[in-house]
Amino acid sequence: MRPSTNTPTDGVPFDDHGVEPIPASARDSTPWQQFWIWTGANIAPINWVLGSLGVTLGLSLIETVAVIAIGNLVGCAVFGLFNLMGHRTGVNQMVIGRAAFGIKGAIVPGVVQGLLTMGWVGVNTWVVLDLVLAILARMGVQGGVGLKYLVAGVIMAVQLLLALYGFYAIRTFEKYTVPATVVIMAIMTVLAVAQVNPDWTAATATTPTDKVTAITQLLTAIGVGWGISWLPYSADYSRFVRPNTPRSSVFWSTALGMYVPTVWLAALGAYLSSSGTGSDPSDLVTNTFGLLAVPVLLLVMHGPVATNILNLYSCSLAALSVGIRIARWKLTLIAGGVASAVLAVFVQADDFAQAFDHWMVSILVWISPWASILLVDFFVTRRGRLEVASLYRADASPYGPVNGRALLALVAGLLAAWSWQYGMVPLTQGPIARALNDTDFSWLSGGLVAGGLYYVLARARVRAQTRARAGRP
Repeated sequence: MRPSTNTPTDGVPFDDHGVEPIPASARDSTPWQQFWIWTGANIAPINWVLGSLGVTLGLSLIETVAVIAIGNLVGCAVFGLFNLMGHRTGVNQMVIGRAAFGIKGAIVPGVVQGLLTMGWVGVNTWVVLDLVLAILARMGVQGGVGLKYLVAGVIMAVQLLLALYGFYAIRTFEKYTVPATVVIMAIMTVLAVAQVNPDWTAATATTPTDKVTAITQLLTAIGVGWGISWLPYSADYSRFVRPNTPRSSVFWSTALGMYVPTVWLAALGAYLSSSGTGSDPSDLVTNTFGLLAVPVLLLVMHGPVATNILNLYSCSLAALSVGIRIARWKLTLIAGGVASAVLAVFVQADDFAQAFDHWMVSILVWISPWASILLVDFFVTRRGRLEVASLYRADASPYGPVNGRALLALVAGLLAAWSWQYGMVPLTQGPIARALNDTDFSWLSGGLVAGGLYYVLARARVRAQTRARAGRP
């Protein structure tokens, strides 16, 4: 695919890039634009609900906020590190993975990422539909399933159009819509907080064992696990950052773009939930302040669009990374069609949609071991230096067709993560988690086992190569 000839002065150019390295002339994104991209993806209703989970699990409000704030320091810091990979190489995340897994071995995580992103588009759109209809009803607009299909169609059309146009449209959309969304959310926060008087210390989990269980589950859902869940997307967008941008600016803009909205909305959800008024601040504000119905509606509808344009764009890149050879925009169109079909099924069967949502959340366990292997490979083994051209060589690449060591470490990490996972689907409730009072340290166990094993195996390979070059057995 030819490099883009568009320049920043062209307004919002069409992104005709695939998974080839982005040339320096096309890398014009700034740290602020990266900040707005990730802020927009995380000012979403799901964070309100997940924030209330700590109170539901039995933690006090102050304990919940502390776990969310501290856990996201870790998860968002790792997310910032992954963005450095894209900035240093100009390459998307799944292709960067070829250095660790091999040119063909990287197909495995690429297929998983592509399938998951299509599923998330349908889930994220379905999640807000009932809330949108409730707000419309408050405004006097009534309707049943037909109106739900209409709203779903409008949301899907907008997000598909932006994703088809590509990165430049995505960053422009986020740049101009997210600041306004932040203002609306700030007003909602002030009004919502003014209406409730929560008890900061009341907790139903009173024993140390129950508290530990609740903390681990909250860390996985909206603490450390939240930032980790976005790792497969990171370099897809940071590869467009100007090459001369300081690494620290890339790190902080992306890490804070994830941290600020996640902690803010999750803490607000916990605050409202602890007061007994419900976990959804938009419901509270809409019922109490009718004049805010329109901005609340815009906020709620903005959430899935800002998130799903990233899902659709990264889905097309994942498909290209596994070897599918058609234009990125065509792959995006196919992904949008599949996601629309999934959404249509969800609208007809809410019970199935909820079960599917639970399953999707549970299988995110693969990301932690995969990410740990990439961190060790990129920052430790290769010290941040890749032979970028070799990532695209099918034959005679120094990275090889398949790195069995990385795949072995991935399998071991998956088993370790599953063993200490307590998911919402029975199949994803591992033996260690059940034996230890339903605790969930899947992200930690999977990451440590996969990363540690890969480091040992990689070091052993280097020592063997060194002995071979020296002529020693």
